[in-house]
Amino acid sequence: MSGAKTISTLAFSAAFMAGTCAAQTQQSAYERFRASNAQMAAMQPAMVTPMVEADPRLIQYVRAAFSNEYTAAGTETVSYGNGRGLGVIAGHRFEFDYMPPSYIQHNTDSSKDGLGDTSVVGKVRIASGNAQHGNFAVAALLSHSFATGTYRNGATTDTWNPTLAACRGFGRFNAQSSLGGAMPTGKMAEQGRSIAWNALMQAHATTHAWLELENNATFYFQGSHDGRMQNFVTPGAFYVVRNKNWKPEHAYLVFAGGMQIATSSFHTCNHNLISELRILF
Repeated sequence: MSGAKTISTLAFSAAFMAGTCAAQTQQSAYERFRASNAQMAAMQPAMVTPMVEADPRLIQYVRAAFSNEYTAAGTETVSYGNGRGLGVIAGHRFEFDYMPPSYIQHNTDSSKDGLGDTSVVGKVRIASGNAQHGNFAVAALLSHSFATGTYRNGATTDTWNPTLAACRGFGRFNAQSSLGGAMPTGKMAEQGRSIAWNALMQAHATTHAWLELENNATFYFQGSHDGRMQNFVTPGAFYVVRNKNWKPEHAYLVFAGGMQIATSSFHTCNHNLISELRILF
């Protein structure tokens, strides 16, 4: 019995030590993972991701979003997801995003509720510098939207979206801009092409609060909107929540809200209220 107890004790000790080592290995892997992201963040300006415009920085996030807009006919349309998802940094130059399909609720008998399209995005950092090295970032993005929408709640075909984005910081303020296009893979007469130009200013108002004002312009070619332009002004606000002992290696939360307000005579929607919860890790 004594020998059996000794063997059992040794086995238990070995299992405990193995588990402890495994936990330490996992923790070390996570610490290395976070340290790499913190190093990447240290190479970029300290800003927040815009409400609508593409972020020229590499970031790692999860975004849960909700939007509520009114069509030109006055019909309320709700998007659960609003085309947001998650992004992961790979190395010091790449970011890969995945946007699952949103659920679209039309609140009208003429259109059926259903899922929207699915998108993936690849981003490459062209150049960047923190506040001590220029306080800027330039990136190229290429997204592909898959026509997965149900009941006509998405595009008729897949779409490619190349975009160039840049930002520059000036103390507590920063300016950002992006230029991109939407190129469907087919049925041009029905869908057409478009060019989107976004520009914004952000202000770091308090320790936790950021304010921004965006201008979102879209120019249409071919399709049913051929020759038209749609413009929105989008004011937004962000509240950053961090632990009092927060370090760059730690995750944090951002609560965001804004509204797209149509300023052009032609617009497909108006008063688009957007709210988000972001987790950056």
